[in-house]
Order: sequence, then C-alpha cells, then structure tokens
Amino acid sequence: MKKLFAMLLACVLILGLAACGGNNSTPAPDNSAPDNSAPADTGDVANDPKVTLVYAEVNPLDTIVGQTASEFKRLVEEKSGGSITIDVRDSGVLGSENDVLDAIVGGDDSIDMSRISAFALTSYGAKKSMLLSIPYTFENRDHWWAFANSDLAAEFLNEPQEIGLPLRGIFYGEEGFRHFFSRVPVNGIEDLNGLKIRVSNDPVMNGMVEGLGASPTVVSFGELYSALNTGVCDAAEQPIANYKSNAFPEVANNLILDGHTLGAIQVVITDTAWAKLTENQQKVIMEAGKEVQKFNQNLSQSAEDEVLQQLKDEGCNVVDVPDKKPWQDACAKVISDNTSDQAELYQQLLDMKP
Repeated sequence: MKKLFAMLLACVLILGLAACGGNNSTPAPDNSAPDNSAPADTGDVANDPKVTLVYAEVNPLDTIVGQTASEFKRLVEEKSGGSITIDVRDSGVLGSENDVLDAIVGGDDSIDMSRISAFALTSYGAKKSMLLSIPYTFENRDHWWAFANSDLAAEFLNEPQEIGLPLRGIFYGEEGFRHFFSRVPVNGIEDLNGLKIRVSNDPVMNGMVEGLGASPTVVSFGELYSALNTGVCDAAEQPIANYKSNAFPEVANNLILDGHTLGAIQVVITDTAWAKLTENQQKVIMEAGKEVQKFNQNLSQSAEDEVLQQLKDEGCNVVDVPDKKPWQDACAKVISDNTSDQAELYQQLLDMKP
C-alpha cells in the first residue's frame, strides 16, 4: 500500500511540474544566426573609442573634390555616431599630393587619409594605376563610371596592398576631364607648339606634352599660380572646377576643352590609421565610401557645367575641340609606350565603354 501511495504521489508531482512549465510566460531563446549582411549598428559604433582622422585635400572645399571630402566627413561622423571625426585639411595646407604621399610612404603618421589623383601612386610602383592616366582612355563620364562601379575597379583599389605600400584604397570618384589653359590663346593643337606646359614630372604627362609639341616644365602645384604669372610656364592643365577655384583665370584666361585625361580620383587611408579603428568603425569607413562615390558621380557633371558657364560669363576665352583625333594621334606613342606591358588589362578598360 505504501508503495502504491508513493507512486501515485510521484505522478502528481510530475504532472504539476509539467503544468507549471506549460504556463511559463518567458519566451524561448532566439537561437537564430545574426544578420551579418546588415550595416554596423550605429549605437555600438558610437561607444567605440573616439578617433580623429586627418584628411588631406589639395583643392578648396568649393571644388568637386572639396565637396566630396565634406560629404565623406558628414557620412562617416553620422554613421559612426560621433566616434570617428574626419578633420579635412583643404587648400593644400598639408602640401601637394606628392608631398602627402611621400610623407605617408615615409612613415609620417600625422596624415591619416588623402584624396589623390588615381594615377599618383604610379611613382610608388603602382602599375595598374598608371593606366587610368593614359590620354584619351575614357571617352566620356559614362565610360569612366562603368569602370569605377565594376569589380575591376576593386582590383585597382587593392593594388597598394598587393605591392606593399602602407595604405589602402577606399573609393573612386572623378573631378571632370582635364583641359589645357594658357597665358596666350590656344585655338588648336598647333598653338601648343613650343609652349612651356607645367607638369608634375609624371612620365605619362611628360610624354603627352612632348607628343603635343610642347615643352614639359616641372612646377609644384602650390607654385603654379606664380609660375604662370611670371612666365616660368605658359600653360598647365586641370579639371574645369579646379581651374576656376584656384584663380588660374586671373593669370591664364584661355581654356581649350581638349579633355585629354579624365580627372580620376581615389581616397586612401594609411595602414596605421586603419589599425586605429575597430572592426565596426572600419565598416563605417567603407560604407561611407560607397555612398560618397555615388554622391561624386551625381555631382560632377552638373557642378562642372555650372562652373564652365560662370567662366564664359566672366570673359574666359573658352575654345571647344570638335575633332579630337589629331590630339589622339599625337599621343599615340605615349599611349603605346605605357600600355604595352599591360595590354590585356588596358584593353579591358577600353572595352568598358557603354
């Protein structure tokens, strides 16, 4: 009898515990995997250690590249919840692009990021980057953006890491096609003959100027205004927005729209600066880069059109070039000399024309 009673009591207890479990209002734990495809959570990033990144820009903030820098700053600071501050040093206060790159490659950690011409890394062994500076490679903006938004562009951006430079590419952009401007009127290719044209001692630029019958003259960007004013050089080349913002029409009020090279740009960050960031902060930098690349794409054409009209209204002598074939023919040697060892890759760029 005692055994029977004990068994009945055990059954009652078991049923009672089961009933209590069934009435428990606590939800079962969610063991589903997190969504790793989502952007880094801003709340988490906001609590990361605060860091300030110094960003070098050689042009004023009212240029296409200056506005791109300002938008990048806004996006990064917003997305990071304030844990990252971008300190934009514009108007060349930190030196020319080459000065900045020399400092970075030399181990100077006072500059964390820089906007550079996409081909500026050529002098540091980046052979792929050189292809972006070859004259008359990109026929129009659509051609450039077909490349910049492709998987091939990522391969170019990763080149610094591949060759051991202490920096990495974040995103691409552009500042418009580059054109010649001069102290004296230039109405066609023949008028370039014998002119002293400012170059930055880049082999592609030197070869192009020589092919056009002019004389390459090395002058730093910071000294260009004075060099034009005093006649050290007769002409130079820049994208339209930079030409106006740097007041070059004051000393060289003649602009010929030959569009020899697209002003392709990229923003780079040093390995030292990258290592300062948490994983989520690094994600913020890359996400902001993707967004500001689209911003730059939408900005460049309209901004350039507006500046060109202002130049015409202010009396700048603007000359169109309806037939660019003579210019392309004059550059045939420099194109061949600088693409033959990467012919297949260069052809991929040419074939991206929409």
